Amino acid sequence: MLKGKSALVTGSTSGIGLGIARALAAQGVNVMLNGFGNSSEIKAVRKQLESDYGVRTLYSGADMSRPKEIATMCAEAEAQFGAVDILVNNAGIQHVSPVERFPVDKWDQIIAINLSSAFHTIRELLPGMRARGWGRIVNIASAHGLAASPFKSAYIAAKHGVVGLTKTVALETARTAITCNAICPGYVLTPLVEKQIGDQAAVHALPREEVIEKVMLEKQPSKRFVQVDEVATLTLFLCTDGAASITGAALPIDGGWTAA
Repeated sequence: MLKGKSALVTGSTSGIGLGIARALAAQGVNVMLNGFGNSSEIKAVRKQLESDYGVRTLYSGADMSRPKEIATMCAEAEAQFGAVDILVNNAGIQHVSPVERFPVDKWDQIIAINLSSAFHTIRELLPGMRARGWGRIVNIASAHGLAASPFKSAYIAAKHGVVGLTKTVALETARTAITCNAICPGYVLTPLVEKQIGDQAAVHALPREEVIEKVMLEKQPSKRFVQVDEVATLTLFLCTDGAASITGAALPIDGGWTAA
């Protein structure tokens, strides 16, 4: 059903975004990757996706805090692929600090990349979806889009905003074959999280397994990390006809974190 369609996945040169891009490509979807990273490694990923799945790939290094670069990226994807049928907004950054000491520049950057970038991509690509009569928008929010934690004011404000934006777009497209949903993962085991485990182990002078259970997964009742493939699988399902009536949803995939 998805073979021959085209997708733009932001923040997709590593972690969750790359996992989603791979899952889409495996279903025959052409993919534009976006993000920062080593150029030779990105070329290698593109080559592998193309050879493994027979799809076309593009890459944009657009800075997701800059609306003009986002617009250029979206226009390039539409021009090269002929359409962008699937949009996955995954780009995000984090900073931890008490509210009264939270750096203003960090607040602005997090809101821009984690929230405003989704508005800009949707604004650019939704008209084409309307014209073609089909589209899928999946916004990668967070368990922190449904529940708060201390010291993450900008991230939590942005992710709550993503959930609200998702609901609004869903209502505006409800009488079309376009859906807009948010996925709200708990802690996902990515290279970035692996680094955080090591950092936390050093700070708390605890062994790795204790850091995982008592620090990283304190609020995740399952006491296991969400896997990238699990997020990718849910994203794929939301793109199918079987999910045609799911729109405006904020779907937790968090090991029970937000069940309480």
